[in-house]
Amino acid sequence: MKVTTKDVAHIAQLSRLTIPQDEMEKFTEEFNQILNYADMLNELDTKGVEPTANVLPLSNVLRDDVALEGVSLEEALVNAPEVHDGGFKVPRVIE
Repeated sequence: MKVTTKDVAHIAQLSRLTIPQDEMEKFTEEFNQILNYADMLNELDTKGVEPTANVLPLSNVLRDDVALEGVSLEEALVNAPEVHDGGFKVPRVIE
């Protein structure tokens, strides 16, 4: 498939991009180089190759989700500058 300057202008319009007219030939050539490379990849023999999301044998290494004992209310409020009704007292931020 060959891209023309008209195609590049259409793609630019869809992408909401402004391409100066003096750079239109450059972008057309670059689009064509990308498509030529994709055509080269299509020539590869991929029979017997399973589709995969990643080429490396990666797996998630996650620890077991274990509930741990938290701090008590008294321990949490020990270093609070001010306490009000069993909670932290902070300056008002909404008038």
